[in-house]
Amino acid sequence: MSDTLDSLFAEAKTRFLQAHIGEAALDARVLIGGLLDLPAVALMARGSEPVSAADAQRVRDAIARRAAHEPVYRILGWREFYGLTLGMSKDTLEPRPDSEMIVEGLIPIARGILAEKGSCRIIDLGTGTGAICLALLSAVPEATGVGSDLAVGAVEMARANAERNGLDGRFTGIESDWFEQINGTFDIIVSNPPYIRTEVVASLAPEVKDHDPALALDGGVDGLDAYRTLAAGAAAHLAPGGVVGVEIGYDQMQVVGQLFADKGFRAIDRVRDLGGNDRAILFELLL
Repeated sequence: MSDTLDSLFAEAKTRFLQAHIGEAALDARVLIGGLLDLPAVALMARGSEPVSAADAQRVRDAIARRAAHEPVYRILGWREFYGLTLGMSKDTLEPRPDSEMIVEGLIPIARGILAEKGSCRIIDLGTGTGAICLALLSAVPEATGVGSDLAVGAVEMARANAERNGLDGRFTGIESDWFEQINGTFDIIVSNPPYIRTEVVASLAPEVKDHDPALALDGGVDGLDAYRTLAAGAAAHLAPGGVVGVEIGYDQMQVVGQLFADKGFRAIDRVRDLGGNDRAILFELLL
């Protein structure tokens, strides 16, 4: 008896439940749909359709990987983010929907700068897949952007994602340890830096600690190493009237705000994630 979409879905859901994966049905649907290039509605409406032996084996191999707690989108190798399709690698974080919130917060600012100056230069420090910068460039077609990362593989992936989404003409990837190799000034400086305390990293879910790069997770003993570097270097690279936006951990609003205040910045907005937790702070430089 040949495999069908329904039988493979049931098999995946059962394996995931046995592996104590919380959203077993959703993960099964996304994984199978992604592998076979089927939207969710087709997966449900065409459940009785047979699946070729080769495709069934591909699905079963992926089911085994997910049951071992490899994230669904790592297995697929791509994820949608703010309407873009972004590839991932071992050197990049998986772009997550909560990071779309800082994009939403910065779009009107970028448009306002464009209206005033006729141009808007953006830099995304620790860019990873390029998600934040590329989403901003997609939403604000006249803007240009730089994505920098210490990991060479991340810079290469960000460049590839820019090309994949038709944004490579306005995007430049640079290998840099934060501001070290960065020249010039920018209207928007944005970053989703590592902010997890070193002692906490080992206790994270296996989907995170075993598959997201440590370089993008570990923020040092108190989780604030990157913020100290960003706060110290931002003023020299911020154009007049520019804005700095940083993502933060849910409990870091006050302490990160103070780090930037100590370097002459003032918080102008706070961004909350989909769960209502503090997710990002936007700053301006006091003259």
